[in-house]
Amino acid sequence: MEVREVLNKVRAGEISVEEAEKYFKRQPFEEMGFAKLDSHREIRSGFPEVIYCSGKPDAFLVSIYQKMLEENGEVFGTRASRHQYEIMKKVLPQVEYDEISRILKVEGRRKKQEGKIVVCTAGTADIPVAEEAAQTAQYFGAKICRLYDVGVSGIHRLLSHMDEICSANCVVAVAGMEGALASVVGGLVSCPVIAVPTSVGYGANFQGLSALLTMMNSCANGIAVVNIDNGYGAGYLATQINRLAVRGGKQDERE
Repeated sequence: MEVREVLNKVRAGEISVEEAEKYFKRQPFEEMGFAKLDSHREIRSGFPEVIYCSGKPDAFLVSIYQKMLEENGEVFGTRASRHQYEIMKKVLPQVEYDEISRILKVEGRRKKQEGKIVVCTAGTADIPVAEEAAQTAQYFGAKICRLYDVGVSGIHRLLSHMDEICSANCVVAVAGMEGALASVVGGLVSCPVIAVPTSVGYGANFQGLSALLTMMNSCANGIAVVNIDNGYGAGYLATQINRLAVRGGKQDERE
């Protein structure tokens, strides 16, 4: 629970002051021996801890998901395999798995989707990384517009969506090969652009290094670059930008 939620429950008489006091006296992490779950992360940063599933032993992953669900009422994990999903499904029947993004989650309360983030890809092969970004931001409460397969080899496809792109609070541009999409988008919009290089491409792309270097050396302004294939990091950062824009808009309305 968030601090505000605890205080609201006290005010509504749903929990006692003593129960609330116990909540605030808890350690800022949950000791599990093989893991220390950061139970206060949402209080500090506004985002709950997310589980990186790849490489975790089955028993550890199941225990982490059960504990996170018990504490937060929902849990979100990235880079999960179908095997991990099948193991988890036996214990948590409500768990959902997306084969494309490899996201494994149990979603609790329905969230209001606010603001606008555009997630675009150069090609169809970039969609798995883009979906990791889009679904991460969506889970954290952002409204998402997907524009896939709009790369520079047919730039008219991108230009046909300029109204949607220019109305965004943030654009996530996902591309492999030479990674030129981010530079083009950066030269067209006034909002921040998050560039995500992917490991998509032929041999000389060096598993995404060519796209990474292109994006880092972009002459367009307002571009931030995350690591190769890091859709989650892009979705998280885009959500932070989107939240600031939404909060600023509400502040402007109050003024």
